Amino acid sequence: MSLDLSTTRFAPSPTGRLHLGHAMSAVLSHDFARARGGRFLLRIEDIDPGRTREEFVGGIEEDLRWLGLDWDGPVVRQSERLPLYAEALERLRARDLVYPCFCTRADIARSAAAPHGPEGPLYPGTCRGLADPDLSRPHAWRLDVAKATALTGPLEWHDEHAGAIVAQPELLGDVVLARKDAPTSYHVAVTVDDAAQGVTDVIRGQDLFLSTHVHRLLQALLDLPTPSYHHHPLILDANGERLAKRHGALSLADLRAEGVDPREIVSAFRDGRAPLGFRLSGV
Repeated sequence: MSLDLSTTRFAPSPTGRLHLGHAMSAVLSHDFARARGGRFLLRIEDIDPGRTREEFVGGIEEDLRWLGLDWDGPVVRQSERLPLYAEALERLRARDLVYPCFCTRADIARSAAAPHGPEGPLYPGTCRGLADPDLSRPHAWRLDVAKATALTGPLEWHDEHAGAIVAQPELLGDVVLARKDAPTSYHVAVTVDDAAQGVTDVIRGQDLFLSTHVHRLLQALLDLPTPSYHHHPLILDANGERLAKRHGALSLADLRAEGVDPREIVSAFRDGRAPLGFRLSGV
């Protein structure tokens, strides 16, 4: 697909109702595409079978319409695209760039060898180089980052706010590309789908900035184009914590039930402000 047409996407996971942080990404992505006569896509990232709920899919569309946002084309669901992710993983496996991992999160947390990364303990490579792994046991597949970066050489990506960035996927260590309970991971699925859908500009929160280092590496390994990235500030609550589903952030549905005018929310984002008394990170 040609990348001449500006194309953005909003790609939430249906694991809860949308909150203001989601709304910010959706509004900015929508407006970026519309200002350039391009396309704004809606993609449902429903690859987590344990947390995905169908009622949240309908809630996502309901919330976007409440905000006055429309999207182009059919809604894409990642659960219907698993063969594409399996093909990408197989390409990496054929080049010996991934390895099976049998460790649990508890194993990693207890490991004295686990190096510390910017987001916590990194995988210490316990299963890297196992001579004869028993694939009949539950296992994930991890990317051998050192081997992969040696193959690609130095890589760069561009962020609207931070400028040219040298890719440092080692900051996140040997990330999981296919989970024990799911045939893929966020990193693979988002990279494959952005390329397949012709996404030219990825507009998302600053919390995903580090993940872009890994996505840039996967793009190089899979011969995929690299979009331009726009990582926007996060919305913070009164305690200075970023809004998150797991922290019970007030949802757009809650705000709608309280009679909040969605135009107030959208106007604030378009003016570079946080609405309703919240504030932006870095401000």
